[in-house]
Amino acid sequence: MSMIAAFYGGKSILITGATGFLGKVLMEKLFRTSPDLKVIYVLVRPKQGQTLQQRVFQILDSKLFEKVKEVCPNVHEKIRAISADLNQNDFAISKEDMQELLSHTNIVFHCAATVRFDDHLRHAVQLNVTATQQLLLMASQMPKLEAFIHISTAFSNCNLKHIDEVVYPCPVEPKKIIDSMEWLDDAIIDEITPKLIGDRPNTYTYTKALGEVVVQQEGGNLNIAIIRPSIVGATWQEPFPGWVDNLNGPSGLIIAAGKGFLRSIRATPMAVADLIPADTVVNLTLAVGWYTAVHRPKSTLVYHCTSGNLNPCNWGKMGLQVLATFEKIPFERAFRRPNADFTTNNITTHYWNAVSHRAPAIIYDFYLRLTGRKPRMTKLMNRLLRTLSMVEYFINRSWEWSTYNTEMLMSALSPEDQRVFNFDVRQLNWLEYIENYVLGVKKYLLKEDMAGIPEAKQHLKRLRNIHYLFNTALFLIAWRLLIARSQVARNVWFFIM
Repeated sequence: MSMIAAFYGGKSILITGATGFLGKVLMEKLFRTSPDLKVIYVLVRPKQGQTLQQRVFQILDSKLFEKVKEVCPNVHEKIRAISADLNQNDFAISKEDMQELLSHTNIVFHCAATVRFDDHLRHAVQLNVTATQQLLLMASQMPKLEAFIHISTAFSNCNLKHIDEVVYPCPVEPKKIIDSMEWLDDAIIDEITPKLIGDRPNTYTYTKALGEVVVQQEGGNLNIAIIRPSIVGATWQEPFPGWVDNLNGPSGLIIAAGKGFLRSIRATPMAVADLIPADTVVNLTLAVGWYTAVHRPKSTLVYHCTSGNLNPCNWGKMGLQVLATFEKIPFERAFRRPNADFTTNNITTHYWNAVSHRAPAIIYDFYLRLTGRKPRMTKLMNRLLRTLSMVEYFINRSWEWSTYNTEMLMSALSPEDQRVFNFDVRQLNWLEYIENYVLGVKKYLLKEDMAGIPEAKQHLKRLRNIHYLFNTALFLIAWRLLIARSQVARNVWFFIM
């Protein structure tokens, strides 16, 4: 019998960010392994034209929850949707709902956050720092609370090469940042943002670091733990391989490459692609929740949920595995096959050359206009290139994360719990995982039918032809200009002719 599964039986659990990718996988695992839990409270932002219950039903109707409905047929009755907005004071929760949460909650999993790298600092502070502060205040008023688990990111201190399982101080106290966001105007915030984030690449990593400091400073006597996952990807094993439902992490790049929009990307081949499956993060999260509540550590423990130090896979190897998968499924080949020495170059060499895709996109939009369809490729390409510029920092660097607490927890689990709540990434086969990831993107995210293979191939063929046509035209124009300006070039041309 799993001690962790038994622990969550009869519990009332509050999950923030439950409508997000990780939150859904967390809910699914809880219901599947502990169907006798009492209730899961989910904070849901009101949406015009859709009731809270309709939003919950929409989540439960996805393929992710198919196995849950077999072991927990009354799952709809065990989810209590609470109207809340993390951008508002007290989350705009009604008095009745607030009283219910404060009186009954046993475990809090704080997963909510803005994960946009280019988010405005005011908004990032509100969701990643102020909301965490307010949730801690709520937690301090929960008499039945046994554990508060905060989901951060392994990149909160990406300005460091080696990162330990500790909370690092920030140059400016979070309270001062929170207060300043209330009265500074946007223009001044834009001006001071680069100075505040310092050598971090964006507001996301900066505010997640601030959030950790808030947890440590304002946790009081609560039993608290912090989990730092790296790049969260599709599921590895549970409830089935390859499930994903958002464009974050590698998913957007896989789609862009598979559709033929992206033919190159700038990355360091030997840099570690620290990808971690969503179900691995969830298994560690639930194990940490149990350990924190039962063993009550004297201090706030930080757990790194990363793969690079235990089972590394670099971007060069991952790219080749994606290429191999493209040959088996409808995406077909979207990248040019790399040269044999791609992964043998030194660390400063780029895995894929950075090239501009705007001109072919403009040509394709022109084609769409001629055929009476709405042009969209230039807009998509601009968005893609903006995304690439934001992730470039992470795909050209490697980090070292210590995992002493994570390994300690693994050794503290019974063999049954190690099996049911497996977070040992040393068992992960990257070749199988990447193949299932690409298949999952097609099946669960794009919702494409395998019967569409011929049409997909034709689409890719059109995109490739446009790409080749543009390159040929560019070459001819450049050569013509060279002939016009250089006697040597003209002599070479006449000799060839």
